[in-house]
Amino acid sequence: AAHFLDSGGGTNLPKTATLIGELKPVHPQLLDGRAGCETWSVEFSPDGSYFAWSLGHGIVKLLLWPIEQISDVGYVLVKYCELQRSTACKNHICNAARKSHVKKEKTLDCGQTVWSLAFGPRLSKQAENQRDDAKAGPSSGLSSSLLLATGLNNGIIKVWEVKTGHLLFNLTEHRDVVRDLTFAPNGSLILVSGSRDKTLRIWDLTKDRKKAHVLTGHGNWVYSSCISPDCSIIASVCGHNQVYLWSLRSYTFIRYLEGKHCLISCDFSPDGALLITAAFSKELILWDPYTGEALRKLSHCFSPEYFPAPPDVSMRAVRFSPEGLYFASVAEDRAVRIWALGIDSPVMENCYTGVHVSNGLCCAFHPQGGVVATGTRDGYVQFWSTPRIVPSLRHLSRVSLRHSVSTYQVMALPIPNKMKDFLTYRTLARCHESSELHHLQDVVSLN
Repeated sequence: AAHFLDSGGGTNLPKTATLIGELKPVHPQLLDGRAGCETWSVEFSPDGSYFAWSLGHGIVKLLLWPIEQISDVGYVLVKYCELQRSTACKNHICNAARKSHVKKEKTLDCGQTVWSLAFGPRLSKQAENQRDDAKAGPSSGLSSSLLLATGLNNGIIKVWEVKTGHLLFNLTEHRDVVRDLTFAPNGSLILVSGSRDKTLRIWDLTKDRKKAHVLTGHGNWVYSSCISPDCSIIASVCGHNQVYLWSLRSYTFIRYLEGKHCLISCDFSPDGALLITAAFSKELILWDPYTGEALRKLSHCFSPEYFPAPPDVSMRAVRFSPEGLYFASVAEDRAVRIWALGIDSPVMENCYTGVHVSNGLCCAFHPQGGVVATGTRDGYVQFWSTPRIVPSLRHLSRVSLRHSVSTYQVMALPIPNKMKDFLTYRTLARCHESSELHHLQDVVSLN
């Protein structure tokens, strides 16, 4: 049952993340543990029906979620509890799994190390019907297909049709590793790619796929990029202390966000009002992307076995949860941590579970919440339970407003200052003693 949390009852959130399942590759003995077996990227499809796993040596597995079994003898699924109980789309996925013509898994051989994955946008009902009625084979109508883009070591981006597992086409302008891929969330089939050639490239897959808009100016490899929910801004980080903000409408540079440490990962909140960055130095920063203000800084403390942390142990990735009240971070101390807005320390972590976890490289939330997947240096994927909550009405109202209203527009509204502070997330900067209460007022716990 759902109930409101209050300051007197505590958070009711478990402090230890529960491992609910993991995928283990079975590499040939000559390849096991060597460079090339890393899981650099994991992703859920926008509707939560598929999971993509870059498991090393140029192979990507496409699995129907929830994962029930894997028929390929080269891979092992270990379930510690029912994965489907951790998502809100159980009925939808189970119905899809009953269709006899849908394979539960596909193997994509990319021929090169896969560094990045991105699913295309969610299909409309009409597009899904068109897709189901289409004959097997490469599809000419991209708008009626769920796509998966894979970024490779040689700079090529391969775009696949998820339903059939067929390769549709290659994008070939990058000259080095394609480190990051992200589709615009508005369904336009705009793909943004970041590369070690120090560029971002913007591809319109519905038009000329041989020519991309190129954004230059990064001083180093592009490690991570993300697109704001209203598709107006691209944020990117390149291992320097600056966040680069670009206009997706005019393809021009907007501004820097100045930090103090070298940044490796970034992600927008679901309403676009916050941008979170992760630094090699284990620092997380919540930014207002409109004003450039750093609203909150958090330290990624290491588990006792890593204290003091060696200099080569660094942060690797950060992601917001679907409702925007939590975010996950992974680092090379083999821990995944779940943070709540307004609280200085993680509300969940796996440091003390006793489960062996290799160094984390990437993470992704299920679109309906309840599960976060982490990819590791040895090619494994772990699935962890996360807080399952229903946001309060006031948080939902804030998300709805901020999706289309900038910080400057909020500050110009004829409303009380306290309301402006809430709508612009300035309450995150208040004293630490009251931050937990502010967070509790914004969630409903599902136990």
